Amino acid sequence: MGIANKGLPEANAAVQEVITEEQMRFFLDNGFLVIRNVLSGEELRLLREQTKGIVDKGITGEGVDEDFLYRVRSGGERVYWRTEYVIDKLDATKALLGHPFILRSVEKLQGRNLIPTWDSLVVKIPSQAASVPWHRDAAVPEGCDDPRPIFNVDFYLDDADEKSCLWVIPGSNRWDAKTSQERCSRPGFDFEGAIPVPLRAGDVIFHDIQLLHGSPEGEGNALRRTIYYEFRPGEIEVEFGPHTLEYLTIKQRLLNDCIDRRKQTSYGASEKPFDYRPSGPLALAAGASPSQTGYRFQHDKYWRT
Repeated sequence: MGIANKGLPEANAAVQEVITEEQMRFFLDNGFLVIRNVLSGEELRLLREQTKGIVDKGITGEGVDEDFLYRVRSGGERVYWRTEYVIDKLDATKALLGHPFILRSVEKLQGRNLIPTWDSLVVKIPSQAASVPWHRDAAVPEGCDDPRPIFNVDFYLDDADEKSCLWVIPGSNRWDAKTSQERCSRPGFDFEGAIPVPLRAGDVIFHDIQLLHGSPEGEGNALRRTIYYEFRPGEIEVEFGPHTLEYLTIKQRLLNDCIDRRKQTSYGASEKPFDYRPSGPLALAAGASPSQTGYRFQHDKYWRT
């Protein structure tokens, strides 16, 4: 079941300011990178405390809206799975977007014009987790030959062992669409060529949107919460979308707002904050940004026609 994953390069946010060249190369070649000790202490406590209300709401189904998503297990049970636009819902997730180690590492991979796009909370309920079949999160835009990766940053709020963790197929981010589709179409959750990525609460994994990943139906007895923030190079968004230029500016201002919010937290006050300096056509106008009045910007309202 899988291949050994011991000895793979890992970053450690407790002793690094940004990922190294070796770690960056591993990520580009294999489609994923584990980063230890990103969250701790008060920040991790607040994220766990504040997400509990969302999870409880999702489980009971009382008062949920279109942002709450569900999956069906093999026995037919409908189970809570995911909540979208999580930055809009919690103070701690706003400050999380401003995490300096993460943003410096994203900048190293994508350049100064990085754009935060999707934000979600994904949950595995104890003894109720539905299978997530092998899949890619999205395709690179057709005609795009920019080598910079589009990827998700997955923040783990709970421990994830082999019963609840993500499984990945290293290097599948470089496969062509036909090979990827053939692999995803196999029946059941086929472990050939795959490795588990067990993580501790506070750890992070970067995973490329082209990486084949998933998880079998879980019977573990522990809750697993993961916050997903996707980032895209702004130049790719400008040329190929899928969002409008208006959306990019909105999300740039949102990022600056979240960086400022982090500075006001007990855990962010002593950090060296990330300096967001988009350039060229994506440079923000000089002067103070207007105050942020909202954090939920529905994707389909900003699709390009």
